[in-house]
Amino acid sequence: MSLTRHKTIHVVQGDCAISDDPSVMITTVLGSCVSACIFDMQRNIGGMNHFLLPDAGRDAGDNRYAAAAMERLTNGLLRQGAVRGRLQAKIFGGARIVAGLSDIGQRNALAAREFLAAEGIPILAADLGGTEARRIRFWPVGGRVQLLLLGAADSPVREAPTRPVAGAIEIF
Repeated sequence: MSLTRHKTIHVVQGDCAISDDPSVMITTVLGSCVSACIFDMQRNIGGMNHFLLPDAGRDAGDNRYAAAAMERLTNGLLRQGAVRGRLQAKIFGGARIVAGLSDIGQRNALAAREFLAAEGIPILAADLGGTEARRIRFWPVGGRVQLLLLGAADSPVREAPTRPVAGAIEIF
């Protein structure tokens, strides 16, 4: 019996990781932040980013902001042989973690959607909004994502027609 060992890459705020290694799994934990998992199935390459804020103002090159993080990820994939017309995305995060404050998560989610629409990159799956934090695991070769909700079980229904209870795993 053979056990496959995965190499785990942890992506933190303002970071991104790209791989074409079938043994690599990329992971992050999100609250109001958003991560895009973008991949080219024919080239067998993909990557994940993790951004904190929707707009940069004067700091346009800062990868903590949506536009810079999304550009860094897509340009990195293209430099490593992905083809723009074959890129596909899955996006996650954007929760409203602290009630009473502005909904930065919703603005982050909108920034990711707008970037992908402007670049013509289709969104195959999304789990955005709500009040739960999420742990996501992404296998860049194949584009598979595993989602683990880390928050309260009584949160409202989101985009997907059915939602797992807190702690359940859903594969996209």
